[in-house]
Amino acid sequence: MAAVEKGDTGVMTTEQRTGLRRFLDRLTATDSELDAQQLQRDVAKCGAMPAGQCRRGQVVSVSGRLRTVAYTPRTNLPTLEADLWDGSDVVTLVFLGRRSIAGIEPGRQLTARGRVAIRDDRKVIYNPYYELEAPR
Repeated sequence: MAAVEKGDTGVMTTEQRTGLRRFLDRLTATDSELDAQQLQRDVAKCGAMPAGQCRRGQVVSVSGRLRTVAYTPRTNLPTLEADLWDGSDVVTLVFLGRRSIAGIEPGRQLTARGRVAIRDDRKVIYNPYYELEAPR
């Protein structure tokens, strides 16, 4: 907080107000909101693009936590699909021709790189290059 100077009129400075606002926001936030904020800070630290800013056709690096992982048997090509959530949006990672991948499981942190496509109004990266983060 900003230092109070002698002769102050008792009015809060802008710095004091924003600090108080942040404190009240953290105090009233739900666990999921706090988790989303932490994920967004982690994304910013590692230099990945927030999923909410990704657009079709861009080659991006996204980072976050896997929410769901599902094997989808198809008639001609099985796929493993994983929803990566970074606190702002979800990007579905689609691994064509795979039934399972060691380490790709719900709750796991990872960074994925690839070209964003749109499928059923959802952001998708097909066969991304990925790096698993150490379990926390």
